[in-house]
Formats: sequence, structure tokens, C-alpha cells
Amino acid sequence: MRRLGCHPGCGIVRSAMSLAYLSIGRTHWAIAEGWIPPTSHGPEPAMTSHETACLLNVSDQEANVEITIYYSDRDPVGPYKVTVPPRRTKHVRFNDLNDPEPIPRATDYASTLVSDVPIVVQHTRLDSRQADNALITTIAYAQQD
Repeated sequence: MRRLGCHPGCGIVRSAMSLAYLSIGRTHWAIAEGWIPPTSHGPEPAMTSHETACLLNVSDQEANVEITIYYSDRDPVGPYKVTVPPRRTKHVRFNDLNDPEPIPRATDYASTLVSDVPIVVQHTRLDSRQADNALITTIAYAQQD
């Protein structure tokens, strides 16, 4: 048994098995920064420069996620549809999103992600344009549900 709650004496006790049923995450997310480097250095696909949304679904339901891409100089594009199975993670490379259209390289963009069940979203970029690679990551902004 594991004690959960806001402080040690709150009295909420759950078994490890019941932890999977807790709701973790939000249904509305935003990543304000996006830019796919135009070139790469190193073996593909592991070292291909990319942007990724890491999606975590701890629920017992499939998460149906819609991604919309926002640009500085044209109308938004989307939805790009992604499914995350129950109690699984999925790493979605923005480089691989093609429907309704590919996301252009070396172009500023932002994105929103809307899911029908709560998920957690982390944003990552690998910039391998030179031999000394750069990796950045951050948790996306989550709107209160």
C-alpha cells in the first residue's frame, strides 16, 4: 500500500495497482516554440534533427489527440490526428506529420494539442546541424480543465 495525498497525515491510502487509474495530465496543451532544423549531422534516423511531442497516457482509455500548427504568416493547419493507447507513451516527431500537410523545416511555428482524455505533453528538440548536438526539452503549457 502507498499513502497518497497533500500531506503525510491526510489518510488517503491506495494500492500500487490502483495508481494506474488516477487521472494524470490535462486535455488542452500548448507548445509556443517550434522550429525544425533544416539539416542534420550523423546517422539517420537517430540523429536526424527533429521536434518531438512526448505524449503520456496513464488512463485505461485510448487518447485521441488532435494537433494544430500555428504560423506567423499564414492560417493554422490541422488537425493532425494521433492515437496513444491506454497506459502507454508515444513520441510524435513533428518531422513525420504529413496529413493534412508536412510541417516546413526552418520555419517558426507553435502548436496546440487537444486530447479526449487527460495526457501529459513534453516538448523536445534535437538540433544536430553540427557535430556538437543540442537537445532542449520542456513540459508544454497545460490549460486548467
